[in-house]
Amino acid sequence: MVKILGVCGSPRSGATEKMLREALSSIGNVSGVETEWITMRGKKIAPCNNCNYCKREKNWCVIKDDMQEILEKFVEADAYVVASPVYVYTVTPQLLAFFSRMRPLFHVYPEKLRNKFGVAMATGGMRNGGQEMTINTIINLLLAKGINVVSNEIGGYAGAMLWSKDKEALGAMEDDKAIESASKLVNKLAEVALIYDAGRKAVNV
Repeated sequence: MVKILGVCGSPRSGATEKMLREALSSIGNVSGVETEWITMRGKKIAPCNNCNYCKREKNWCVIKDDMQEILEKFVEADAYVVASPVYVYTVTPQLLAFFSRMRPLFHVYPEKLRNKFGVAMATGGMRNGGQEMTINTIINLLLAKGINVVSNEIGGYAGAMLWSKDKEALGAMEDDKAIESASKLVNKLAEVALIYDAGRKAVNV
């Protein structure tokens, strides 16, 4: 069984969450795949302060907040759909804090995210509101953790981008092309993850 985890970087329940959930639901009937999603909304996640506790003690982060519970779900998954609204031409501070706190995976558990896959999604209130730059940031965050990035289908390029017109979930559903693109992206991710899983089992790695 391959598990795909959606990560909503928005501090609100709106267009980003709606696009993510719609995309994940599109692979609900794919054999061998299960999905789950988590959200940064309502979570307390402090950014990494570079105290070097994880590096020095070879242990998980010393900061006690909601990060550990979410990180455990992240590590258990085989593939990721990371989505964020545009905040100042990049991802939300909450999502940046989340990725910064994965430092123990680099210093203590470097194999935890090896050979996993991820895709990027972004929503913006304007047609050209920084979605592509936000997508690029998400891709860089994934690469920084050793996660392999999967591209979208032809025409979708690096990820899925939605124009919400600042109408939250309603705006998301009005951009039917973006929802279609997001669904294609997530289904491609599922295909790649399934193929890798079958290959890994075939060579008994």
